[in-house]
Amino acid sequence: MEVVIRPDAEAAGLTAAGIVQQSLADGVTTIGLATGSSLTEVYRDLARRHRHEGLTFSDVDAFLLDEYVGLPALDPQALTQVIRREPADHVDLDPARLHLPAGTAADPAAEARRIEQHLTETGPVGLQLLDIGVNGHIGFNEPGCSLASRTRLKTLTDDTRRENARIFGGIDEVPRHVITQGLATIGEAAHLVLIATGPHKACAVAAAVEGPVTAACPASVLQLHPHVTVVIDELAAARLQQKAYYRCIERHKPVGQRY
Repeated sequence: MEVVIRPDAEAAGLTAAGIVQQSLADGVTTIGLATGSSLTEVYRDLARRHRHEGLTFSDVDAFLLDEYVGLPALDPQALTQVIRREPADHVDLDPARLHLPAGTAADPAAEARRIEQHLTETGPVGLQLLDIGVNGHIGFNEPGCSLASRTRLKTLTDDTRRENARIFGGIDEVPRHVITQGLATIGEAAHLVLIATGPHKACAVAAAVEGPVTAACPASVLQLHPHVTVVIDELAAARLQQKAYYRCIERHKPVGQRY
């Protein structure tokens, strides 16, 4: 795991967008997309690179990590709509190659199985973008879930629903159920890039990066993956104990070694 600390959210976004651009240049053709406030700057800079630097997604298959169950397909808070508004509509990603869970499926559990099978057939994902929740969830894998979990129908905790209530206008408006890729499914991606910004993410980042590997902090499973890059701002890094080490490692990377 490599931890990259940047001064602010904008700088963290630029770094993460650069990792995506380099991965595509290296031949990655399957990426995983996530939603969350920490990814806003990443997607904004990817759009800029597409407009001004020739970054292309034309040969890329993209998979959305999760989706709320029961929201109308065109609801502005549906994650499929968020991912279209933020990155997809601002780059040349083929809509037919943007793979989205159907939160309105009559049988959400069957839809989850379909997504898992599609990932198996199309993957593995070359690069997976991730955000982290204040309780340590990635995707919608809540504390206590299996570290070997696959794509499935899940129930959200009230903590997660409170975290998202500001977007919906109140906790009662936040759906109770979601379809999400599981931790084991996420872990099959070749490169995991976790972006976290803001002081409210500091405890979760410290638990994920420096705490024990435990289902109590689902993101801690990233410690077991062979290629993880954690890109954070100073505020999200506030509770890390080994910041001097992370900065030293980045400062003295071998020539030509990438994230």
